[in-house]
Amino acid sequence: MLIDLNADLGEGAGSDAEVMQLVTSANVCCGLHAGGPGEIARTLGLAHKHGVAIGAHPGYADREHFGRRELALGNQDLVALCVYQLGALYAMAAALGLRVSYVKPHGALYHQACRDRTVADLFIIAAAQLELPVVGLPGSELEAVCRDRTAFVREGFADRRYRPDGTLVPRDDPDPFVHNPQEAVKQVEWLVADRGVRTVCVHGDNPDAVAFTRAVRDALLGRGFTLKSFA
Repeated sequence: MLIDLNADLGEGAGSDAEVMQLVTSANVCCGLHAGGPGEIARTLGLAHKHGVAIGAHPGYADREHFGRRELALGNQDLVALCVYQLGALYAMAAALGLRVSYVKPHGALYHQACRDRTVADLFIIAAAQLELPVVGLPGSELEAVCRDRTAFVREGFADRRYRPDGTLVPRDDPDPFVHNPQEAVKQVEWLVADRGVRTVCVHGDNPDAVAFTRAVRDALLGRGFTLKSFA
């Protein structure tokens, strides 16, 4: 069974070089919620070196809260924010002879787009400019607005807990994270079988990202999964 293992990288966590060797897709920070031009260039270089697919990871320009605080922007401002970031990453990748294969919103923008039809629609306006597939939660508003407009790739999380309705447990709730790799792999199996997930995320800003990602990768391979990018 094929599964893609992705990580949010280029955010200045300090472990990108190690994590990049363990994943098949990299969601590269576009420089507003974290990182910057130099960080982007280094992350793109690492992805190229290790044969990892490249995705754009735009978020709110809110470094203080790492892009994880929901903001209320006007329609034009939200589209412009996304197009600006996608265009910057696309241009930097092209300058290095690389290709951006998909887009995944970051943090608060991700959750708003998955929950709010208006935000989802505005995000897709930006993504469709570059005809990029969109990564997001199964059964979300983001998936709904992608129909007939651009491809959608269902994503699950190895290191986040889920509510019964399939949404993620908020970060400020008690015990929102999965720390045990074996528990994470059981969750991945459920996500693939019941939710149709094609790509699984591990967070690169996790202090234990390298050890956790390596353990999850090894456990997936041990369960008979083949790790390959969907892109």
